[in-house]
Amino acid sequence: MTASVCTLAHGRERHLSNLVSGLARNRRQPMELVVAVMQDREYDLPETDFPIRQIVMGEKGIPLAQARNRAAAEARGELLVFLDVDCIPDPECLADYAIAAALNDGVFMGEVGYLPKGATDAGIDYARFERVAVKHSERAGPPAGMVGECGDYRCFWSLNFALTKAAFTQIGGFDEGYDGYGGEDTDFGRTFVSQGQPLWWVRGAKAYHQYHPHHMPPVHHIDSVIRNAQYFETKWNAPTMEHWLRAFELMGLVKRDGQGGFVKLRDPGPAELALTRQQEHAPYASASKALALMEERIARGEPAVPQAEMAAA
Repeated sequence: MTASVCTLAHGRERHLSNLVSGLARNRRQPMELVVAVMQDREYDLPETDFPIRQIVMGEKGIPLAQARNRAAAEARGELLVFLDVDCIPDPECLADYAIAAALNDGVFMGEVGYLPKGATDAGIDYARFERVAVKHSERAGPPAGMVGECGDYRCFWSLNFALTKAAFTQIGGFDEGYDGYGGEDTDFGRTFVSQGQPLWWVRGAKAYHQYHPHHMPPVHHIDSVIRNAQYFETKWNAPTMEHWLRAFELMGLVKRDGQGGFVKLRDPGPAELALTRQQEHAPYASASKALALMEERIARGEPAVPQAEMAAA
């Protein structure tokens, strides 16, 4: 089964170069790498034995669903392996996916190890990556066997996954009604499961996530989160991104509209940005940790976002 690797990128040139270098070290080489470029210029990338095709989409914001669909449409392989631009694939990543897909139908989600800041400064060293990488506390561990069925569509995450191109085409790809950040992954998982297809955790198929600063919950994407949550609710008659919206509510950024949705009250200020980036030292940020901290403060009769934090921002 031939495999195309698909990614989408905006900025982060060094991260993308490391992804390419990781693919070049894979025991099973891809037939190609397809990059949906969400900016006006192509990237200057390392030379490889496999072709790299860059599809320039221009500066049109960050249309994640559209970019993934474009990369998949351009891909020529029978198996599509989607890797986030921040991922460095393990040398066995593509081989593990190929074996899983040869024996099962569905969507496959590989392991992810989160690297701390500076882990890639000395180049790609898988032994070092394995020593320092950590698993996300809110993600399931690898299954006991080669694959294990995932029973909750909400666990689907596009960071590191694979499926056949035929399966991707059959479900129609990602819903481009989601504009910007948030919701499109959960929708994809629900769509796939609603068609009777399984989601699988894969033992192996590992990618190492390169550090980058990030706000979590994503207050810097508040507008698209609100808009996409409403789109999901209308489409599926079910909520999504509830923990993010709850955090926004505690911060006083949104309020409920009385009809199951939310309206924005204001943009995040220095205090909210400081609170949501407080985990910058960690390999990954956790919305649950930020939400729990705010809930604890409120239970003690304190504001969710203290004035001292605001002054320090």
